[in-house]
Amino acid sequence: MRITSALIDPALLDLPWSTPLEEWPPDHLVALPQGISRHVVRFVRLAGTVYAVKETGERIAEREYDLLRQLERIDFPAVQAVAIVADRADAAGEPLDPVLVTRHLQFSLPYRAVFSHTLRPETMNRLLDALAALIVRMHLTGFFWGDCSLSNTLFRRDAGAFAAYLVDAETGALRPSLSNGQRGEDLEIARLNIFGEALDLQAADLLDEAIDPEWVADEVISRYERLWHEVTFEQEIARDSRHDIEKRIRKLNELGFDVAEVSMSVVEGGRAYVRPKVVDAGHHTRRLLRLTGLDAEENQARALLNDLDAYRADSDLPDEQQAAHRWLIEVFEPVVRAVPAELRRKLEPAELYTQVLEHRWFRSEEAGRDVGLAAAVQSYLTNVLVHRPDEQAVLGVEVPELTTSV
Repeated sequence: MRITSALIDPALLDLPWSTPLEEWPPDHLVALPQGISRHVVRFVRLAGTVYAVKETGERIAEREYDLLRQLERIDFPAVQAVAIVADRADAAGEPLDPVLVTRHLQFSLPYRAVFSHTLRPETMNRLLDALAALIVRMHLTGFFWGDCSLSNTLFRRDAGAFAAYLVDAETGALRPSLSNGQRGEDLEIARLNIFGEALDLQAADLLDEAIDPEWVADEVISRYERLWHEVTFEQEIARDSRHDIEKRIRKLNELGFDVAEVSMSVVEGGRAYVRPKVVDAGHHTRRLLRLTGLDAEENQARALLNDLDAYRADSDLPDEQQAAHRWLIEVFEPVVRAVPAELRRKLEPAELYTQVLEHRWFRSEEAGRDVGLAAAVQSYLTNVLVHRPDEQAVLGVEVPELTTSV
């Protein structure tokens, strides 16, 4: 027997690898909701961790293991590959199929556990939104699924919504980018698979009578196309309309996508075109710390980086590090220093600046134009900050002075 694993759990060695997976004794197994699979799949609990074990061909297992490891490195929402167990043999010495071991995604549900005759229309909408968003993220990453379906997806409840995760990557391929033809092929595969799965749910009386299987398949694709357009289209704006750039970024944030940077190009006639680059959550805290030395929460970091990228576009600075240094010295620190000494215990610097940006946004919405940072700072200090409680006193800890390193 041969085990290939980046992080081997010694307890894996205790499993009955010389027995075909479908014959594993119940004392090794965990009963969990399971989707439809062309392979034999079993769940086992080892030292408090649940693993999914799938019997498949060796080349297929190696390919899927490598792909899942690549997706993990780029923080893509997918299950985590743990190991490949190959060169298995039964008690008589007959070869057994290799298996792929993945870490079970806690609190996740296969689609058959989510769909039922009691599924409300609002719940159905959130489920379809989650699947459409997963496919968009996948295609933005350059991942061609090749077998996009409900069966190959896990869903986790997420504060009233659902988050979707890829669970089967054996037919996938990770490329630098996908062509429109490749995306279209993936979507057509998804449409056919989802239609068939919805028919299966209907035949099993697990689909509400009011829900048409064809509508389910078409709706996932329609939602994907609307979201793809919103995420990728190049928007024409006036060169001095920074407020329109912020409006576009806020809309993407509301759709669940974070913006890593803004690309702006100017063509003949003075027209400007803006295209945001979207990324998965968790990116911003690391990028802000790397560029400015500021350590902030994720939402704070996102707001500060959006402002930094808008400043960089306005200033026509191609070098990211230079733009970050100038933004820190010329924009961020002057705002923090503008706070009177008696008010500096109210909020920490990152939160203060984030609230100033929010205040500027609302003032600009009311005025129908960008009111500018200086006016927003003065209005915030006079009308908002002075009335806030002393956060340092509330927390009962010392709030450190502003320190930066670039």
